[in-house]
Amino acid sequence: MTTFSLEDRPAVEMVKVSKVYPPDVVALQDVSFSIAKEEIVFLTGMSGAGKTSLLKLICCIERPSKGLIEVAGKDLSRLSAKAIQKLRQEIGVAYQDFKLLQQRTVFQNIAVPMEVTYQPQRAIKQRVDELIDMLNLTEKRNKCVNELSRGEQQRVALARAAANRPPLLLADEPTGNLDNSTSKLVLNLFAYLNQKGTTIMIATHDEAIYRDNNHRVLDLSHGHLTPAVAREP
Repeated sequence: MTTFSLEDRPAVEMVKVSKVYPPDVVALQDVSFSIAKEEIVFLTGMSGAGKTSLLKLICCIERPSKGLIEVAGKDLSRLSAKAIQKLRQEIGVAYQDFKLLQQRTVFQNIAVPMEVTYQPQRAIKQRVDELIDMLNLTEKRNKCVNELSRGEQQRVALARAAANRPPLLLADEPTGNLDNSTSKLVLNLFAYLNQKGTTIMIATHDEAIYRDNNHRVLDLSHGHLTPAVAREP
């Protein structure tokens, strides 16, 4: 049974969550919201608003200073180290700074999450090639990522996050280095993953990628959710 097996539970729930970095830098304060399974939610706000800190809390990279965080009904503060490791395998994360293996190829980087979960080589090849094609990286397949532009590296990071068909995907500024046409490829990937059952949270300050759709927007300002857009649908 996977972590995301509770059909009647939200995918993510935060209740009065705060995060303070020493000595007294308040990144988040009394943040509360709920994300339903198979929902796409945009997390907006200017640089420094707390978006990245919030994503790190959801995937257990950091712990909250106070408050409750649940993923698929599980209180993250009560999980063992082994359970947290298992949870991370079920969350795809596209980091703002990519965190790619610079001396490995595009194919090898995207394959890593599938190799960690011991998937068959045939399945890995099929999935990686599918994602490479969707993100228009076919000609870069066998190039080391240190030879790529930042926009190309960003797409590789997104493909890696999506490789394992995660129940939950977190994307931090996924279009920050992309032009309009390439941003559309990324949004198409998100729509495809969502149709297959992935819950997606996208942190962005790029209004263009959420302006013309009906997905919910949560707006962070100085660590606080703006009440007008934080309400439940």
